[in-house]
Amino acid sequence: MEAVETDIPARLDRLPWSAFHTLIVVALGITWILDGLEVTLAGSVSGALQESPVLHLSAPQIGAAASAYLLGVVGGALGFGWLTDRWGRKRLFTITLGLYLVATAATACSWSFWSYAAFRMLTGAGIGGEGTAINSAIQELMPARYRGRTDLAINGSFWVGAAMAAASTLVLLHPGRFPPDVGWRLAFGIGAGLGLGILVLRRYVPESPRWLMVHGRIGEATQIVDEIEARITSSTGRPLPLAQGTLRLIARGHTSLREVAQTLITRYPRRTILGIVLIASQAFFYNAIFFTYALVLRRFYGIGPARVGWYLLPFALGNFTGPLLLGRWFDTIGRRPMIAGTYALSGVLLAVIAAMFGAGLLDATSQTVAWSVIFFFASAAASAAYLTISESFPLEVRAIAIALFYAGGTLLGGVAAPWLFGHLIASGERRQVVWGYLLGAVLMVGAAVAELLLGIAAERRSLESIAAPLSSVE
Repeated sequence: MEAVETDIPARLDRLPWSAFHTLIVVALGITWILDGLEVTLAGSVSGALQESPVLHLSAPQIGAAASAYLLGVVGGALGFGWLTDRWGRKRLFTITLGLYLVATAATACSWSFWSYAAFRMLTGAGIGGEGTAINSAIQELMPARYRGRTDLAINGSFWVGAAMAAASTLVLLHPGRFPPDVGWRLAFGIGAGLGLGILVLRRYVPESPRWLMVHGRIGEATQIVDEIEARITSSTGRPLPLAQGTLRLIARGHTSLREVAQTLITRYPRRTILGIVLIASQAFFYNAIFFTYALVLRRFYGIGPARVGWYLLPFALGNFTGPLLLGRWFDTIGRRPMIAGTYALSGVLLAVIAAMFGAGLLDATSQTVAWSVIFFFASAAASAAYLTISESFPLEVRAIAIALFYAGGTLLGGVAAPWLFGHLIASGERRQVVWGYLLGAVLMVGAAVAELLLGIAAERRSLESIAAPLSSVE
């Protein structure tokens, strides 16, 4: 088949920030808000679920349901990630949002532990599939010089959803406002309502021109880019600079799983090792602490379910402001020093706070302040892990690579963490919980070392210069 020359990537990368890019951030970035909403709701209502006359869940069952959610995220990421590279970004982020809406509404109707865990797993599948399609689309539509800060801010918006969940539980779980088995059910309906509005907004998001380009649909890709450029020049009243650089591609169909394996293992082995380490370490760090935070507040500080939201709000604020304020430095100072620095600092601070917790030097307020400071840096580190994966591999395997790393890292570092910490907290022994915290600290510092040894300088570079498409020819 004859090669085709195109300048589509260069045209996209030289665009100034515009209303189009804001639309992409809002319509697609909602995924992380929904994820934050779901995860935080599960933690915030854990006390209410224990007191529910219908469910009456134990601490280990709450941890198991959290693990079920994560298993759903893993399965959804893998299945929908594979389809995203085959069917396109736009089709998949519509399907996955629909699954999420149905599943989270069903969670509100749970009647037993097993039904609750099953619906949580399906909700996770929708969120996991969303993540692969959304990260791929955002990376491919953002100009290179904004890619780092935009990706970190979007991933950090997880904590906007967390804050929304915390605030809603302050109202819905307030004693006497609703019956014990109603407030938590209403809380799970928030995500469904939010997602319905986003379904409408996503109608205006185009397919990724880069995906169309490598699948031989150059005409469609060119038309989309022409429309984007026309909207920008119309709004600014200024001509765009000339695009510099072209690619020569041979259109291809679907990429086989064998090619995916060869790309990850043979072509980019160092990037593969780094991706697993970054994702697995932050997954354990986050899932161990965040999924069980409400249990810690209740067990060791006597904080009731109705008051948990007050302690989650500053925690969410620290997590959101970290990527938002530090993100620009990932595009200027560079990926390697910023990723290594945020991972290392998070691990060291966790070790210090773990020692203070074990010695009984903290109360609920100081514990919350400590977590807010730690996760100011840890949130940027975790967001950068997903940024690293999504920009390190060729376009044809981007979505499935994101899915594989997320699934592998979560299975290695995340799925067991809520279950493990549920049992550690149930023991009532601070020393047991401290050992779990220290394990998370060691993993984060180890990931920082891996970044210094294996990280790449991807800042302000086009995706195609970081990893050439498999369909490109010299």
